[in-house]
Amino acid sequence: MFKPVDNNPVTIYEVNRIRIVRSLEMIQDVIVISLCIGLFSFMAIQVRDMFLSLLPPLNFQVVTADILFLLILVELFRLLIIYLQEQRISIGVAVEVSIVSALREVIVKGVLETNWTQVLATCAFLLVLGILLIVRVWLPPTFEGIDPEQKISLFYKKNRPHQNLTQTNSYQE
Repeated sequence: MFKPVDNNPVTIYEVNRIRIVRSLEMIQDVIVISLCIGLFSFMAIQVRDMFLSLLPPLNFQVVTADILFLLILVELFRLLIIYLQEQRISIGVAVEVSIVSALREVIVKGVLETNWTQVLATCAFLLVLGILLIVRVWLPPTFEGIDPEQKISLFYKKNRPHQNLTQTNSYQE
């Protein structure tokens, strides 16, 4: 009925390692949850400031900067939620946040007032981010759950039905 302890393949070291990893993951989740709460509070303050900036006299550059900054905060919040659900950082969302952040800086400062080397560097940065955004579609999915590349994910799942992709990062002897 019960297996003796001597025949158990799990050692005390593995049990302690599993407990330590679970404890660290729980602490990390608490940190991410506190970041989510802080970011949500900051977004509420930013929305209030955005509505106050809509009052006359209207400054379109300030309103545009506030709206773009709020969109960046929303994307960062989405990135933290995906991390809490899947314990991973979504490449697509991180790249999108970077693109919107770079474009916000260009829009707020104005292209004509910016040094040409900075504009060239920003263009190269946006080009690399755009390529990364396109290339991530062809990367095979490694996690179940939230998958922004659903069509590609379904393609890989149909072509590899016997391979469990969630076990690629697990410990194997």
